[in-house]
Amino acid sequence: MKYKGYIAHVEIDEMAGMLFGKVLGIKDVITFKGNTVAEVEQEFHNSVDDYLEWCIELGEEPDKPFLGKLPFRTTVERHRQIYLAAKKANMSINSWMDDILAKALS
Repeated sequence: MKYKGYIAHVEIDEMAGMLFGKVLGIKDVITFKGNTVAEVEQEFHNSVDDYLEWCIELGEEPDKPFLGKLPFRTTVERHRQIYLAAKKANMSINSWMDDILAKALS
């Protein structure tokens, strides 16, 4: 589920007969629960809204979910090598790096 840029993972607790979830990709903990899909979705929205209001009350910036952007610094020579490798693969640097990182993760 997605709401205001936050992504949640929901699981079933068969013993309790309920659904529970957690917001992914942030250091803060946002959890919620419900008995139906509609209820757990509404509780997810409520929990995110409560979190954002709580951050405003504390005067703190809310933790933002991952956006798919990585700031990356390297040497001039490595940058040149990456550019050449991407060009050889007929890809943009971003596409080439994403492909290489995906292979490294699997």
